[in-house]
Amino acid sequence: MHILTADRLDELIGALRRVGRVVGPVLREGAISYGEVESAADLPRGWTDRQEPGAYRLEWDSRDLYFGFTLGAQSWKPFLFPPRLRLWSARRSEDGSFATRDEADDAPAQVFLGVRPCDLAAIAVQDRVFLHGPHQDPEYRRRREHAFLVAVTCGQAATTCFCTSMGHGPRAERGFDIALTELRDERGHRFLVEAGTRRGDEVLSELCMEEATAPDGQDAGRVAAATAAQITRRMPADIAGVLRRGHAHPHWGEVASRCLACTNCTLVCPTCFCMAVEDTTDLDGTAHRDRRWDSCFTAGHSYIHGGSVHASTASRYRQWMTHKLSGWFDQFGTSGCVGCGRCITWCPAAIDITAEAAAIAGTAGGATC
Repeated sequence: MHILTADRLDELIGALRRVGRVVGPVLREGAISYGEVESAADLPRGWTDRQEPGAYRLEWDSRDLYFGFTLGAQSWKPFLFPPRLRLWSARRSEDGSFATRDEADDAPAQVFLGVRPCDLAAIAVQDRVFLHGPHQDPEYRRRREHAFLVAVTCGQAATTCFCTSMGHGPRAERGFDIALTELRDERGHRFLVEAGTRRGDEVLSELCMEEATAPDGQDAGRVAAATAAQITRRMPADIAGVLRRGHAHPHWGEVASRCLACTNCTLVCPTCFCMAVEDTTDLDGTAHRDRRWDSCFTAGHSYIHGGSVHASTASRYRQWMTHKLSGWFDQFGTSGCVGCGRCITWCPAAIDITAEAAAIAGTAGGATC
């Protein structure tokens, strides 16, 4: 492990830009979003976020940190699994035949700067879905193979976070090329830097850094521990089994009375992967096929001849929650939830998945402890 002083962060970003296009946290339209980062000046230094059920706001933070916020409004999913993707196009020739063209792009190398541990876990979940099953997604694979991941330890938790009850926490343990922990105390503003892969080592070898000391490592551990102590929401134990047995639970109707079926939770979720395919034809003789994000909250997603399988909002909410927290284990051997809390923050009805899970489990006050 090494120490990089904060005033030399641009040197790291410069080395990362030689790997590929750097995408990281930026301020956009009153929220932390992800966009191209050319220098440390593009990062939201000094800003933090306050997240609650159905509420999000930015505030100025006296800690003056580069990564002093919790989570962006969106995850890294759009960069690996695009919201809309042209699969192929076709044009009719004068003789009436069609010539088709594969629309696959080059998927240039991208560096994801500032990946929180929950999002790192979400990428690993989508890897299992798109890469490690019997049917690989070639579009996802090309983007994933060219992705370089720079993780950042969380220095604060939102009230909506519950990652610690989903098997991970504020500090990344695996799955990254480089990991950073931002430290600011009486010994200065600096980053503890560690490599997780050979590619990470190669990037760091371009920088002139000091070896980290034992106190530096202890400081990083305290940051992670303090953040974990802030997390009060919990997912009930054995929720997968609870939901398998709770198909007819009366609470599904209660939550449906509040759910707007707006799809916000599935769109901000870093692991949801529902999709639809659209064919479009034009009068000029051209046609194309697009893949786009869909949601199990839309009536059309489960439509088959004769109607939708999940015709009611209660049925759709049950399908989403049961698949994510239970059925996902049967399909992929893991939970489909990483505890990032985005579905809680960005639900206009302030529905809390941990509270709904606790209600199905029959526990009182199971959403917090």
